[in-house]
Amino acid sequence: MTTEPRTPAAGARTATTELLIDRVRPNGRILLVDGVPQSYVDLVDPTYLHFDYVRRMASVVDAAAARGAALRVLHLGGGGLTLPRYVAATRPDSVQVVVERDAALVDLVRRELPLPAGDLRVRVADARAALEAEDDGRFDLVLADVYQAAQMPEHVASAEFAAQAARVLRPDGIYLVNLTDLPLLAFSRVQASTLRVAFADVAVIASRAMLRGRRYGNVVLAAAREPDRLPVARLVSLAARDRVPGGVLHGASLDRFVAGTRPATDATGNRAVT
Repeated sequence: MTTEPRTPAAGARTATTELLIDRVRPNGRILLVDGVPQSYVDLVDPTYLHFDYVRRMASVVDAAAARGAALRVLHLGGGGLTLPRYVAATRPDSVQVVVERDAALVDLVRRELPLPAGDLRVRVADARAALEAEDDGRFDLVLADVYQAAQMPEHVASAEFAAQAARVLRPDGIYLVNLTDLPLLAFSRVQASTLRVAFADVAVIASRAMLRGRRYGNVVLAAAREPDRLPVARLVSLAARDRVPGGVLHGASLDRFVAGTRPATDATGNRAVT
């Protein structure tokens, strides 16, 4: 086990990062922050995806282009670099950029979890600042998994941030967001409404228990600039077959899901629900 403090934001307390060996899968490494699992990396098989929300994000990546086709991918939030490893293994000629604000975490991952071969660059920076500095239409995929003190910061959860994500995507590009939410999914509803400001096609993917408001957990939002770009039928099939069965909200079901919500903006924050 490797344990060390993470670099805190100004005025914030220091979080503790641990890297544990999975006793069931000896090649597995579990990254925890303050005791909460954040990433799972299999050192031998980068296509093994332990957490259901990561599998849901990967299902969108798989459907974004023909099998094996190279993609340009921007990852906002690094963790153990699980999805960058997956993309490098399944789409070997891809160009990937990872943005992670925690320099100590980046050092830990580089030291204990060697980076995969391929064009993969890791930058220490704030997600929004890095996104705003990117050129228009550069990426096929933008994946956001940004957390601070177990919460998604408001400056990466606004309509303005979503507009920046849309700007750096190619016309047929896809934006993916991982978030955590409580039963009733108030935050997820606001975030889905927020993405609809900048994107023509939006879907929500989560476990059936989450969508029924029965548990706390992860919700994945997928969004595309072009109407009908998301491969909804395939995503529905993959979600249903997952070992943690899931569902997809899209079209009319998403209309009902976001009814009564307003998009979050930099001015209102991400808790503007009605």
